[in-house]
Amino acid sequence: MSPMNSEAVASPGDRGWAKQLRRYCEPRIARSLAEIAATVLPLAFAWGLLVWAVETERWWLYALLLVPAGLFLVRVFMLQHDCGHYAFFSAKGANDWFGRVLGVLTLTPYDHWRRCHAIHHASCGNLDRRGVGDIDTLTVEEYRALSPWRRLVYRAYRHPLVLFGIGPSFVFMLQNRIPTGKLTRGIMPWISTQSTNLGIAVLAGLAIWGLGLGTFLIVHLPVVVIAATIGVWLFYVQHQFETTSWDHAGTWNLQDAALHGSSYYRLPPGLRWLTADIGIHHVHHLASRIPFYRLSEVLKDHPELRDIGGLTILRSFACVRLTLWDEQKRRLVSFRDALAGPAPGPAAA
Repeated sequence: MSPMNSEAVASPGDRGWAKQLRRYCEPRIARSLAEIAATVLPLAFAWGLLVWAVETERWWLYALLLVPAGLFLVRVFMLQHDCGHYAFFSAKGANDWFGRVLGVLTLTPYDHWRRCHAIHHASCGNLDRRGVGDIDTLTVEEYRALSPWRRLVYRAYRHPLVLFGIGPSFVFMLQNRIPTGKLTRGIMPWISTQSTNLGIAVLAGLAIWGLGLGTFLIVHLPVVVIAATIGVWLFYVQHQFETTSWDHAGTWNLQDAALHGSSYYRLPPGLRWLTADIGIHHVHHLASRIPFYRLSEVLKDHPELRDIGGLTILRSFACVRLTLWDEQKRRLVSFRDALAGPAPGPAAA
C-alpha cells in the first residue's frame, strides 16, 4: 500500500510554503459564527431526537441517528481544534473562551489539550521528540531491542481493538479527567482539567435530572464513543501512513515534516464537511492558523498540493497494519515486515 503520489514535491519549495499561505490565515467572523450554528444546532436537534426515540421506543430512529450525532460531535471538536490554533476568531481571548466551552461538550480540557497539541505540531515527525500528542511509534531497531514482555505491551497498544476500540473511550472519558503524568508541568493542567470536569458535571447533572440516568446514558454514551472513535481514527491516518516522514533532530525540518509527514485524506464531500476538512492535514500542518473553512481555498489556488500525501478511504484501512518506523527504508512497516528483515544492529537511542 502506498499513498497516491506521496513522493511528489510541491513548488515553490517545501520550506517556502508557510510564507505563501499566510494570506489564508485571517478568520472571517461571519463565516465562523455560521459554522457554529451549522454544527451546534444540528447536534442539539439530533440529541433531542435521540431522547425522543428512546422515550417512545422508536429504536430504528435511535439506531439511525447515533452515527450522525457522533459526527456532529466530531465537528464540535474541530471547532475547538481551530480555537486552539487561534484560527477561529481574530481575538485570542474569544478563541480561548469558546474553546473552553466546547471542551465541556467534547470532554476535553481545552487549555491542557491546546498545550499538548502545540507540542505535537512543533515536533511532529521528530524521532527525538516523540511522546506528546502522538500515537506512540517505535522504530524497528527500538522494537527489536525490547524485552519479550515490552514487545507484548507495545503490540497490545498497537492492536486495532485497543487503538480504535478501548483507546478512544479511555482517552476521552477517563484520561482526560485527570492529567496523569503531568505533575511537573505546573498547575495549569489541573485547573484546565478540573474546570472542564465541573462543567461536564453540571451539564450531565441537569440532563440526568431532566431525563433520568438511564435515558441520559443510552443517548449520550454511544454518541461520545462513536465521536471519540472517529476522532482517533482521523488523527491516526493523518500521520500513520506508509510514506510518512520521520527524522532525527539533526536533519528534521518543521515544514518538510508538515508537508510529507501529514496525509491528505481524500474524503467525499459530506464527510469533508462533517470533519471540517481536517483531512487536508498537510496544509493544516504547514499553516495551522488557517481556519478549517479556508483549507479548500488553498488546494484550489495551489493544485500542486493535491498531489502530496494523498490517501483514500479504501487505502487508509491498510494503514492499520503499519506499526514501526523503518529508518533504513524510510517508511512505516508492519511487525511481520520488521521481523522478517535482516538481523538487528545497535538499538536506536
